Amino acid sequence: MTETTETDLVVPDAVVDAVRGARRVLVLSGAGMSAESGVPTFRDAQTGLWEEFDASELATAEAFRLDPPFVWAWYAWRMQLVRGVEPNPGHRALAELAGRREVTIATQNVDDLHERAGSTVAAHLHGSLFELRCSDCDTPYTGDVDLPTEPTERIDPPTCPECEGDVRPGVVWFGEVLPDDAVAATEAAIDALEPGDVALVIGTSGIVYPAAGYPAMARAEGATVIEVNPGETEISDMCHLVVRGTAAHVLPQLVAAAR
Repeated sequence: MTETTETDLVVPDAVVDAVRGARRVLVLSGAGMSAESGVPTFRDAQTGLWEEFDASELATAEAFRLDPPFVWAWYAWRMQLVRGVEPNPGHRALAELAGRREVTIATQNVDDLHERAGSTVAAHLHGSLFELRCSDCDTPYTGDVDLPTEPTERIDPPTCPECEGDVRPGVVWFGEVLPDDAVAATEAAIDALEPGDVALVIGTSGIVYPAAGYPAMARAEGATVIEVNPGETEISDMCHLVVRGTAAHVLPQLVAAAR
């Protein structure tokens, strides 16, 4: 593993050369990427009205079944927080890279910042705040949603027009399986990697599976695995190259240099 820190950052030639020479680039992004735009992580968002509650009281299907207005209010507030921020330079750099390489993005983030930067996201591994669906019949919900301008303890969720069930956010709650289509798209992108291709692992802790296993799978296909993260993670040791910096700082330099 070769490591470069942000204090001496110009992105090293080895990283630039790997991306410049790649035909395909697989991007695996995590919470650190969105945090730079001002999106709080899951637990950072548990402030104010919700700070005394355990995640199991907010992020399970059972919690929603028992108290839909309480759980919906928290997710509605998170939606409002995301709507109030913008993609950062790292998001925009990846969109620019996709104009020159075959880029596949698989993200653990439930926001839409990659898309708003101009990228196509192949897989939202943990779902999306904004892909709403009925909690009873699973019908997608595309109607209007009123979002609070300040934290509110209880908000009635929208009603499904098909069955009158409560509409839920499209995130993966604790105890639920990842979306089949997201897993299939990510694994297909990994299978397509060849020696000389690159897997960029950005802003993820490398703790949550199955996503934490994807860098090793990419390496097994012959791809060069590059980590971009301010701190050491569980997967740092298995990466070929490591850049110790934030996505918003590193990626614009990297993409510009790899032209």
